[in-house]
Amino acid sequence: MDRYNINSQIEHLQSKYVGTGHADTIKHEWVVNQHRDSYASYIGHTSLLSYMSIAENECKARVKHKMLEKMVQPCGPPPVRDDQ
Repeated sequence: MDRYNINSQIEHLQSKYVGTGHADTIKHEWVVNQHRDSYASYIGHTSLLSYMSIAENECKARVKHKMLEKMVQPCGPPPVRDDQ
């Protein structure tokens, strides 16, 4: 009974949160989710954004814009899948 309960909890988390993945998630999708979550965190925390802007010697708006552009395809185009 515990095994069924754990599996149902995992399925619930996977349906609720995109970043947790599921059984059919490929490595590329998982890495893209991780990169997007990281960029969103950097943009959301102004102290991290300030640190990165100072390190790159750019204004915060430009660093934020670069990160937003990287969120479109952070790891390049997706690989060709055989099942399509």
